[in-house]
Amino acid sequence: MNKPPLLFLCHRIPFPPNKGDKIRSFNILQMLNKHYDVYLGCFIDDPYDEQYVDELKKHCHQLFYRNQNKLVAKIKGMTAFLTGKPITLPYYYDREMAKWCQEVADRHAIEKVFVYSSSMAQYCETAQFNQCQRVIDFVDVDSDKWRQYAENRSGLAKFIFQREFKTLARYEDKVCLQFDASLFVSPDEAKLFRARQQVTAQAKVQGILNGVDIGFFNPNASLAPENKVPDGPFISFTGAMDYWANVDAVLWFAENVWPIVKKNIPSLSFVIAGGNPTNQIKSLATQPDVIVTGRVEDIRPYITQAACIVAPLRIARGIQNKVLEAMSLDKPVVCTSMAMEGINAPHHRYCQVHDEPEAFAEAVIELVNSTQVSATTELVTENRAWIKEHFTWQATLAPLAKLYQIESSEVTSQ
Repeated sequence: MNKPPLLFLCHRIPFPPNKGDKIRSFNILQMLNKHYDVYLGCFIDDPYDEQYVDELKKHCHQLFYRNQNKLVAKIKGMTAFLTGKPITLPYYYDREMAKWCQEVADRHAIEKVFVYSSSMAQYCETAQFNQCQRVIDFVDVDSDKWRQYAENRSGLAKFIFQREFKTLARYEDKVCLQFDASLFVSPDEAKLFRARQQVTAQAKVQGILNGVDIGFFNPNASLAPENKVPDGPFISFTGAMDYWANVDAVLWFAENVWPIVKKNIPSLSFVIAGGNPTNQIKSLATQPDVIVTGRVEDIRPYITQAACIVAPLRIARGIQNKVLEAMSLDKPVVCTSMAMEGINAPHHRYCQVHDEPEAFAEAVIELVNSTQVSATTELVTENRAWIKEHFTWQATLAPLAKLYQIESSEVTSQ
């Protein structure tokens, strides 16, 4: 028996679930696919991911994707200066994607739409979608990220980023008025966005937390050895290393924190584990005992075998999956307040939050030394317990299930 149809639009292929936005979008897709015939439209911005198309087809009724050339997309994005739009919209506009959306809506009498990322809302703003239930997951207040970027730049870059902040904010507000529900990755993000909305739109805004696969990120799981994991003690940062916020975090840590830590613990290595490292990140590998791995098949060994995980983000919005994953694996974490935002775990010896370099370094030194004193890595039961109580996908997606009138007991379980 056929299920009701649902159009699902996503700015990046939601598979494999190995980085922030893809983890969230895949788990939402997985839940909705249980109850709807999902027509999934997305872009592939990394040729490496095209190998996963056949696997992704198992998680939807129909898949339509377009390969995105980033250089071409950037050129298209610049046309926004002629139209007054945010750069984000022409960057993600594609005629074939628009045509497919219209055809799916006509052929299958679409009444339910789920949009992941504001950049994809443009495909269902035409009149034929006005009668649909349209839910958008903004995830983060993206416009505010551009505001943060502008604060750290000068000259032409500052002008462009400030413009994007203002134009994207106006577009986000417009979409909120048009759509039935606007979702964000945390109550903090939802509160920030809600505060600038008209009274009639405020009730549409809600936070739906990220979850973590506690079965996969399990400290007791047996893992294959990873060749690039150092033999000696090391600390790790994990994440996509072409993402500006991650690059900024690692560069800040390498310049301001790592020298203090290294001076106190000469035998320690710093591992930067994540795909597509920029040239700035690659250059860090010229320093003694700094290891830049590039893309890895399994991130877990870089977490489980580390003395502690660092998340020194200074530009951030929403929930940091890298922190959730480390805590689910019962590892000590040292974060900035930005990285802990939305997770709000209680602070204790194995979950520390510091924004000043010296305090951050002292926390790392303390945790590494305590690990070296014991023969084996001590499990930090408070961290995993917090995740199990607050961040399973079954619990976090319950509000989304309610929007689509799905019984909470039917949501994807762990």
